[in-house]
Amino acid sequence: MNFQKKHCVAMLLAGGQGSRLMVLTENTAKPAVPFGGKYRIIDFPLSNCVNSGIDTVGILTQYQPLELNEYIGNGQPWRLNRSHGGVQVLPPYARSKKSEWYKGTANAIYQNIPFIERYDPDNVLILSGDHIYKMDYAAMLRYHEQKDADCTIAVRTVPLAEASRFGIMNTKDDGAIYEFEEKPKHPKSTNASMGIYIFKWSVLREFLIADEEDPTSENDFGKNVIPALLNTGHKLFAYEFRGYWKDVGTINSLWEANMELLGTEPAFNLYGEKGERIYARNYAMPSSFIARESKNINSFIAEGCEIYGSITHSIISTGCTVEAGAIVEDSVIMPNVVIETGAVIRHAIIGEDCRICRGAVIGGSFAPEEPKKISVVGKKKTIAANETVKPGEIY
Repeated sequence: MNFQKKHCVAMLLAGGQGSRLMVLTENTAKPAVPFGGKYRIIDFPLSNCVNSGIDTVGILTQYQPLELNEYIGNGQPWRLNRSHGGVQVLPPYARSKKSEWYKGTANAIYQNIPFIERYDPDNVLILSGDHIYKMDYAAMLRYHEQKDADCTIAVRTVPLAEASRFGIMNTKDDGAIYEFEEKPKHPKSTNASMGIYIFKWSVLREFLIADEEDPTSENDFGKNVIPALLNTGHKLFAYEFRGYWKDVGTINSLWEANMELLGTEPAFNLYGEKGERIYARNYAMPSSFIARESKNINSFIAEGCEIYGSITHSIISTGCTVEAGAIVEDSVIMPNVVIETGAVIRHAIIGEDCRICRGAVIGGSFAPEEPKKISVVGKKKTIAANETVKPGEIY
């Protein structure tokens, strides 16, 4: 089969276990975790690709892939159902005698060199599947080519006190990277890597092969491939991103990102300007029924819900039921949850398909200066009548 040459192919790393999300990823890959009432985390990088004119995307899956594979399907919701390119799910490469799991981010791309070579791209865009943001990759690609860079790394400015948590790019005035430090104790700058890279394909291919042949390598972009490029004198540039970006790899950050969608001036606008739409596989649902006696204060209620209770500053996802007398405050309720009469939920995340029975109490309040204690109930769990899940408890 002849494949049409592409200017840029995107490779989306979506195989991580997401262990810091605990019960929310026991049976679900992290990129498939629900977000914002009617989306999944992976919708954001996929939509960014479509909005940036990148129509060929390989999604590298590994941990709990079935739900994610079903969700992606043929890519139609993201306009990626194309005869030339489109979206393709790429599990670890099955060899003749064994199947080898992805050993690291660089190895995952290495195993899929044949997929990339089909399209003979000039550039390859590497993305993570666990961040919430809107970004014009086309603008980053133009910058990459204007600089004639071998590799361009998206960076964002972080507070100096937090810089030690990130890979830090030390740059010259023109954006050229002269040093990369992985989680430095004494950072020299505040340019933190976002884990978004554009490579010249000819250069990346060479270094992926060399990295795979090195028995001491951890096969990781940040630890191995990027330092190797720097050490051999290749041209690396930092591309500054100033928009909203959130790594939702922890319980607290996932809860915070959802809360930041609420209010008259949300920190992150799901809708925004034309060309910034977030696409998702949303199955047809009727409009929500919100009873006259219910209370809805500063909350988002998705389609297909029945609301009779009191909801304050919360996200209620598709297909949920909140019965009369139930109270939900400062919480994220994922799809198809039933909250029975008299149940009280505060500062919590409730996983998909849960039932919170009559009189159950989940979570509680805390002062603004206190550490956030977010209670979590995992997917398809039932909290019995009058049972208590304490603040910060994982059920």
